[in-house]
Parts: sequence; structure tokens; C-alpha cells
Amino acid sequence: MTELATNNYKTLSFDCYGTLIDWERGILDYLMPLLKAHDAHVLDTWLLNFFSECEPDIQQEGGNYKSILSRILETLGRRLAFTPSDESKQGFAASIGHWPAFPDTVDALNALAAKFDLAILSNIDDDLFALSSVHLQAQFKQVITAEQVGFYKPAPEMFDRLIELADGPILHVAQSRYHDINAAHAKGLDTVWINRPSLGAAKNVEANPTWTFTSMADFSSAILGRPS
Repeated sequence: MTELATNNYKTLSFDCYGTLIDWERGILDYLMPLLKAHDAHVLDTWLLNFFSECEPDIQQEGGNYKSILSRILETLGRRLAFTPSDESKQGFAASIGHWPAFPDTVDALNALAAKFDLAILSNIDDDLFALSSVHLQAQFKQVITAEQVGFYKPAPEMFDRLIELADGPILHVAQSRYHDINAAHAKGLDTVWINRPSLGAAKNVEANPTWTFTSMADFSSAILGRPS
């Protein structure tokens, strides 16, 4: 195994949602009050597992991520016997602006930016990522979105675009094994799995990341050679 060291990589590419942004908290904070208003009562784990089951299938149908979230909410409504309003469907996408960064995200990105080019590779629309970038407080040399590429991870086209645009060698960092780790590995990239506690918004699949850390803080300390 290659040593995890600063001089082995030029670019660190990141998944955003689940890795840098706490999308599970954001999804729950928006959907749970909405469900309660419709007298629909579910567990957090049930809701996020429902999301993880629906999202890939709906992404296969195409459309921007705003429409993906709208259709997920429509599907949820059919399952729980309510009809979401157009306002609530539009609000789901807009809520991304309120999804928080994980507590260790900003400090880790700032430390890593001193040594590496940073890139984003995300299943999102450009304007929705702009809402999240405010919380990240980092400069990314490349921001590659599904809206730009026309495919959603784990599609190989997303990683082809990353390899085309980013300066190598590239180390890809992500929480989702389904969306990122296996697909990046298939393209020959070294990977870091940020194994954060999760309630299941991303599909749970087996994967063999090059390295595993439980937080961005631990990863940044390790690659920069600093005590954690």
C-alpha cells in the first residue's frame, strides 16, 4: 500500500454531501416537520433508508437534482398517503442552503488547502452547491457537478471528468462507498473512506478503500503528518 503522505498527491477530490456537509441532518430537519404536518410519523432511520432506496432509481430517470428531490418527496408522499405541495417540493431543494457542515469540515479543508489542490465531485446542481459552499469556507480549484456532466455517481463519467480536469495524482475522499469509493477505485484512484456515523442515507455496500478514517479531522492530521 502506498504511504499516505503529502508528496504522493497533487489533488484531493471530495464528495460533498455526507462527507463535508451533514446531509442526513439536513434531510431530517426538512422532512420530519413536513411529515408531522401531514400526520405521518416515521423513524429517522426509516426515512433515510427510504431516501437511499429511492434516490439512485430516480437519478437513473434523469433530470437535475432539484427534480430528483422533488420526485423523492412525491414518492414518499405516495408511500405515506399524502400529497406534497409544489411549495414543499421546491423547498426541499432550497433547504440545502441550511444543511450544515460537519464540525470538523472547515478546519480540515483549510489545513489541506495549504498543501493540495482541492476539488469537489458531487451529485448536485451548480446553484445548489453554491448554497453549500458558504458553509465550507474553502477554495476549490475544480467543482464538478452532475449537472455539468449529465450523469450521477457512481457513473464512471463523473470520475472521467475529474481525471480530465484535475491535476494528478488524485486522492478521492468520500463517505459513500456506493456513490464514490467503488467507482473511484474502478478508475484506478486511491481512495479515503470517511466512515462517519450514518443512519443510512446512502446505500450500504461492501468496498475496499485504500484508507479509512472516522472523520475529516483524523484524515487531515494523518496526511499532513500531524498529531490527531
